[in-house]
Amino acid sequence: MRLDKLLVELNIGTRSEVKALLKKGLILVDGQKALKPEQKVDENSVVITYGGKDYSYQQYYYYIMNKPKGVITATEDAKDLTVMDLFYQKCPDAPKGLSPVGRLDKDTTGLLLITNDGKLAHELLSPKKHVDKTYFVTLDGELAEENIKELESGVHIGEGDLTEPAKVEYEGGNTCYITIHEGKFHQVKRMFFAVGKQVLELKRTGFGPLSLDEEKLPSGHISKLKCESFY
Repeated sequence: MRLDKLLVELNIGTRSEVKALLKKGLILVDGQKALKPEQKVDENSVVITYGGKDYSYQQYYYYIMNKPKGVITATEDAKDLTVMDLFYQKCPDAPKGLSPVGRLDKDTTGLLLITNDGKLAHELLSPKKHVDKTYFVTLDGELAEENIKELESGVHIGEGDLTEPAKVEYEGGNTCYITIHEGKFHQVKRMFFAVGKQVLELKRTGFGPLSLDEEKLPSGHISKLKCESFY
């Protein structure tokens, strides 16, 4: 890879900015001063040093956000704060080109994966892969045994076929956990509406191999993950 391209991917600066830094001799490649932007380097092994900090190349990045309420799941929006606006506020040094995997509604909170790994995103979102998504649900009333059986067997939400079987964990009161592996629009809310219940609060607590630990990751916070979390 060309040195200037690598420096841009490492978020050290724009193409013109890194060329200026190279000209001033401010970039070290494996401990040696580098001056030529066209210099070829092995991005998988080279160590770049700038401003006393070492940088190494990483192709894919993975972050988990505990999405707060009132933020929309999008890369950009003309009116509302997006999860990516919030992400780059919290992680200004993160690489560009990241995006959320899937979508949580504006008033839905919880686990959101952010990455530039398009293959992984496709695997997690593909209906054929049956990736589990678990939500903590606060309802406007208690669930009856009949409601649980309906939800677990599949309900009509206005799209012809029944929803695929779900798993409900309920211990009384007006809260429960539900695990689904589809991703239809407002699906969880529509499923509970189908059994006569209104969802008051919705939080995603699990997505594939990931789970949300709110003690370690409070609302609005972000944590960087290792690729070993998925592969």
